Amino acid sequence: MDAKLFPSRTLRLSGAVLFILLTVGLSLVSVFFDLAAGRFGQTLSLSLPFWVCALATAGLGFWVVPLLRSLKAGQIIREDGPQAHLKKAGTPTMGGIFFLPVAVVVSLLWSGFSPNVVAVSALTLAYGAIGWLDDWQIIRCKSNKGISPRTKLSLQIGFAALFCLWLWLTQPFSITSIALPFGWVVPLGVLFWLLAGFVLVSESNATNLTDGLDGLAAGTVAIALMGLGILIAPSHPDLMLFCAALSGSCLGFLAHNRNPARVFMGDTGSLALGGALAAVAILTNSLFALLIISGLFLVETLSVIAQVSYYKATKGPDGIGRRLFKMSPYHNHLELSGWSETRIVALFYLVGGLLAFLALALS
Repeated sequence: MDAKLFPSRTLRLSGAVLFILLTVGLSLVSVFFDLAAGRFGQTLSLSLPFWVCALATAGLGFWVVPLLRSLKAGQIIREDGPQAHLKKAGTPTMGGIFFLPVAVVVSLLWSGFSPNVVAVSALTLAYGAIGWLDDWQIIRCKSNKGISPRTKLSLQIGFAALFCLWLWLTQPFSITSIALPFGWVVPLGVLFWLLAGFVLVSESNATNLTDGLDGLAAGTVAIALMGLGILIAPSHPDLMLFCAALSGSCLGFLAHNRNPARVFMGDTGSLALGGALAAVAILTNSLFALLIISGLFLVETLSVIAQVSYYKATKGPDGIGRRLFKMSPYHNHLELSGWSETRIVALFYLVGGLLAFLALALS
């Protein structure tokens, strides 16, 4: 896409306006579905845990963000990235350390420590710990290279295997197939566990790749979690509660992460959010719905794969290849094509909302 496709007189959205629009939108959606399902005012609803976590996270951020700044936990910006991002150097990162625990604690207490919520929370915190190691290494070494990709991938696969082992031991025959629209079911047998592990790792890395602009990952994941929560509400109210709580925490974090961001979530937050989405989808047999809801994250991942593959395939004698995009992931291509950060984020929010609606319609 090129910026020339959109006239310069198009409404310029600020980060604050985007945040307000997303807040109003998610709030109306949560209240509407609570009323439609007759759950409004009950303990297991979308809107109540959503707002409790949103307000708690936003309030906590006013204490944690200055603390991270005083600890000099500043982001190291890639020198080969968009030049406009260089001014963000030094912005505190590792924001996941305060918005993830809020959602986990609220959902655990509110659900009465439901086994499913305990398992999903454990996986979320485990992936958050991997991200924290990566962020800490970047800060400690003052380099944009954290732990090695092999180490990160090994840890992700290890925790994914533990989660699948727990699920197999506790619910060995409940989930061995994929539910598709119109009542179709694809039995996979033992292959389901390989697919589940792949989804956990790939979804985690996909949300990590999407976390490249102010408010982009926090807002799109909040939308995805709300859509997934609505989808699974009739059959898994405990995990619906978890989705609502984590969506609210993302919104509360966005109060500090909207453009211009005062804090970044870092790998601590982005890896954990993808793991949470995947874990909930696996437990509720909603993998096809997750594929649709996570369409934006998939596009971001495919853009990186396509960029690298095309570059390697077109290498000449000088060792230099051609590029499909100006830069990957795709949001960087849009930015280098003249789009402002807020316009890209607004587009992604809109598409994310449409994808969530599509997943609900197909279900």
